[in-house]
Amino acid sequence: MPTFDSLSGNNNGGRVKLTVIIATTGRAELLCKTVARLSVQSRAPDRVIVSAVTQSDVAGVAEAAPFPLDVIFAERGLPKQRNAGLHHLAGGSDIVVFFDDDFVPANDYLEVLEHQFATRDNVVGATAVLLADGIKSPGIGFDDAVAMVEAYQSRRVINERTLPALYGCNLCIRLSAAEGLWFDEALPLYGWQEDVDFSYQLGKKGLLIYTNQLAGVHLGAKGGRTSGKRLGYSQIANPVYLLRKKTIPRRLAWRLMSRNILANCVRSIWSEPYVDRFGRLHGNIEALLDLVRGRIHPERILKL
Repeated sequence: MPTFDSLSGNNNGGRVKLTVIIATTGRAELLCKTVARLSVQSRAPDRVIVSAVTQSDVAGVAEAAPFPLDVIFAERGLPKQRNAGLHHLAGGSDIVVFFDDDFVPANDYLEVLEHQFATRDNVVGATAVLLADGIKSPGIGFDDAVAMVEAYQSRRVINERTLPALYGCNLCIRLSAAEGLWFDEALPLYGWQEDVDFSYQLGKKGLLIYTNQLAGVHLGAKGGRTSGKRLGYSQIANPVYLLRKKTIPRRLAWRLMSRNILANCVRSIWSEPYVDRFGRLHGNIEALLDLVRGRIHPERILKL
């Protein structure tokens, strides 16, 4: 397993540079709260880059940020927007943290992350324990998420494991290990599983860890996401694409596809009010038909 030079011995006179990149679209009010919340971090970010699609996506965010903020614009799509952030950064950081615009980190998140990377040279990526994940529910209110992270106590017992890939709502990387690595822009729009594709390749350079030393809440905000039919197609097409690319563990790909098809079949009869199960099932079926026809590809959702 390769190791990297300790961050404490970098070319910045021993000072680690830490950048937060947030890709966003259609959730300006929430984005303002998320960005403003970074001001309570016990270790402030050295740079925050917001990658948006239109001016309306970032309305009010400059006023909400209590620190210098870089606002850039890119074509819509999570991989494209995250890549735009990396291009804008141009290597000028030691650690990069990709936060979703609906992720609320614990107050010491960045401080703990810096310590983890500075003292463990073989760690190239990390993700946090989620105190709650609203993606599996109607969603979590911002104030409720803040209350959760404020109430969260320091970890007395370390709970950590290595992973083959990381969860993208809070994806932390050692930038020197990710040289030449980009998010795959063939995974359009919401970019379902783009986090797995990117971090699985990063994991070939060192350890990816899931640790309760880091914590946060994923709100699971429903606005700004792709349609049910498009997501349903992506639930099949994207794992198939990544299997062919060999950037997803085979077991994970099959588990994702089978679990989602089963859930959409069963719950389309009595769907949750916050999930378009029938649309997802329709997308699943269309993707399976395209697989048989030999024309399945993630970018076909742009025509749905």
